[in-house]
Amino acid sequence: MNKSLEIFDSTLRDGSQGEGISFSVEDKLAVVRLLDELGIPYIEAGNPGSNPKDMELFREVERCKLKHATLVAFGSTRRKGIRAEEDKSLNSLLEAGTSVCCIFGKSWDLHVTEILGTTLEENLNMIRESVAYLKSKGKRVFFDAEHFFDGYRHNPQFAMDALAAAVEGGAETVVLCDTNGGCFPEEIKEVTRLVVERFPEVKVGIHCHNDSGVAVAGSMAAVEAGAVQVQGTYLGFGERCGNANLSTVIANAQIKMGVQCIPEENLSGLTQTARELAEVANLQLPNTTPYVGASAFAHKAGMHADGVLKNSCSFEHVSPDVVGNERRFLMSEQTGRTAVLRRIHKLCPGLDRDSLEIRCIIDRLKQMEMEGYQFEGADASFDLVVRKELHRYSPSFELVSYKILDEQPVDDTGNSATATIKIRVNGQLSISAAEGDGPVHALDQALREALAQFYPRLEKSRLIDYKVRVMDSGDATAAVVRVLITSTDGKRVWTTVGVSADVIRASWLALVDSFEYKLICDREAKD
Repeated sequence: MNKSLEIFDSTLRDGSQGEGISFSVEDKLAVVRLLDELGIPYIEAGNPGSNPKDMELFREVERCKLKHATLVAFGSTRRKGIRAEEDKSLNSLLEAGTSVCCIFGKSWDLHVTEILGTTLEENLNMIRESVAYLKSKGKRVFFDAEHFFDGYRHNPQFAMDALAAAVEGGAETVVLCDTNGGCFPEEIKEVTRLVVERFPEVKVGIHCHNDSGVAVAGSMAAVEAGAVQVQGTYLGFGERCGNANLSTVIANAQIKMGVQCIPEENLSGLTQTARELAEVANLQLPNTTPYVGASAFAHKAGMHADGVLKNSCSFEHVSPDVVGNERRFLMSEQTGRTAVLRRIHKLCPGLDRDSLEIRCIIDRLKQMEMEGYQFEGADASFDLVVRKELHRYSPSFELVSYKILDEQPVDDTGNSATATIKIRVNGQLSISAAEGDGPVHALDQALREALAQFYPRLEKSRLIDYKVRVMDSGDATAAVVRVLITSTDGKRVWTTVGVSADVIRASWLALVDSFEYKLICDREAKD
């Protein structure tokens, strides 16, 4: 197995085909910068022949002054029945001005005859001539053999012939694509091994989709079989069920397999890159994402927490520091006293475990849990409780009053609620009003406006999740509710909690904690 691996990121092309994903040109430039900073070798920036926005990106990307990455333009082989030099798609790749082009072609005979409606011989000519044309223009060419594994299963000779045509045309790398995402790792490994043996003169790559949930596993299997390039998207989103998650592939390969993917010193940037890229894509990074998710090193069961505190490898396969993540102990009725104390000591080192302060904090936490609070997923509120009990908390603002007006039908702007809020900051009164899509959104907008003149850095924070849970359904509409709000500033993600029989009040409590936590973190980072 090779000691280095080429990572080929397709977030801006394959990733943009994911449901709900829409990148502006500025978004794409931000993604390019993030991936380049991490040390990704190849960034597939888009298809200039099918999307004017992608062509604009290729013109604008010169501003980025890339340090590590090579930009790649993506397109297809020539159309049937015309010469390569006459094909608009191929010529658009030349106009993009990248040194590397990646073109895809059919390697499954079913697609050739039933989808393209041409002969197997013409398809091979399309591949060979397209690669050769780009090579004649001084381009490095990667060939994506679309539907390769399905094609190999049905007609192995033709699938291999498709690769041979690309190699004859001058392709530097042939990439085996599990386009439908239906192949298991064992099949991918065996077929990849055969291709590596058949074409020793070129590099072999792998491109897996996740429709069977094994895209990462399939990619790692291909690497074990000799593949030296892995294509995917950094967070795994893409067409249908997505692509191989490269944040996981990189960590697996570099930490577990000893295969170099990015500069060693950049490995600790995996988590921060994931969070910032999710922010650009306007997505919430799933907590359970391996290595980089918020729950990747979170421990809830008392036995697990106790074990990790004694020896981290007892319940962690790698240290969170290696990938820039952090260990978390989820505060709940299942969490052991030792883990609670460890969390308190992280905020206030030096406190004796049997001190009056510790007893007061634990008593307060128990009382709040009796009232319906849950700190398992609300670490930020937990930290604030500890600070308040230790008298190490000074509120950044004071509520004087707020009013909510909710009206139906909704007006033409889509706003159904208006909030008016009056707060006091350092003795100064601030009053603001805002509309929103519902009372909580309106309250959030009004509070931001009221605080803007005092804390302009709050502009970078936003709510990304809002959950409400009824604590006792037997009380019907008078039931106590728990509200969880998750926020981000693009670098950190934190969750706060509020509890009340009034859902607006519960939302307000969680909202205040969210703003206070952001301001405290900023102050401490500055200090």
